[in-house]
Amino acid sequence: MKKLAFMAPLAILLGAGLLAITACASPETASSYRPPAGPGGMMGPGSMMGPGGMMHPWGSSRGGMMEREGQYQNQEQRISIDQALEIVDDYLRERHDPDLEVTEIMEFSYNFYVEFAEKSTGLHAFEALIDPYTGDLYPEPGPNMMWNTKYGMMSGMMWGTPGAAGEMTVDEAQAREYAQEFINGYLPGAEVAEEADRFYGYYTLHVLKDGKIYGMLSVNGYTGQVWYHSWHGKFLGMKELSEH
Repeated sequence: MKKLAFMAPLAILLGAGLLAITACASPETASSYRPPAGPGGMMGPGSMMGPGGMMHPWGSSRGGMMEREGQYQNQEQRISIDQALEIVDDYLRERHDPDLEVTEIMEFSYNFYVEFAEKSTGLHAFEALIDPYTGDLYPEPGPNMMWNTKYGMMSGMMWGTPGAAGEMTVDEAQAREYAQEFINGYLPGAEVAEEADRFYGYYTLHVLKDGKIYGMLSVNGYTGQVWYHSWHGKFLGMKELSEH
């Protein structure tokens, strides 16, 4: 049985929250901010917020909270995007929440990215990652944990207890403007996608370079801060499964 791989001690999660200060940029400083990126960087794989580092899931997709072994642990080859989708489908069946669905799954060199949404509201719920070798499913770090007012760690319980939060003061057009301002300084020549996926407390947008997906970033729905998702690696492909 695949179960959600929760994070280790709360103290570690709270410590990770302090990294948000250095991992995101306000609209005023977006164009000058450079988030650490790539293997070994503060927000990249192999480090504090990436797979293999402090925030890597201690549980497995099929075991208890302290069990490390995942379904594909002994495989030397990457799992396919279809196998990753099977893992997500199993998670949804075991969660027993008919209101949740998957809207897209993206394959990157470091992980698979999965986006969940609520059928009843049309809002995106939360984001998850899948280890491409073990099949572990776990919450995406960054905005998904620190800014999500309903499903994030600030709501009371990861991926579970709804939290109360006021209406976001940053609208989609402003979020895209802040995101593009950031990208102009961080990755000249790139642009953000026209559509921003709205979550509880923030927006997530694709970053395009030469007309193709290059990466992702999120914009806080209250402050306009920008947080680049530097833990994905190179974009390899995607499947869009549902639209709202």
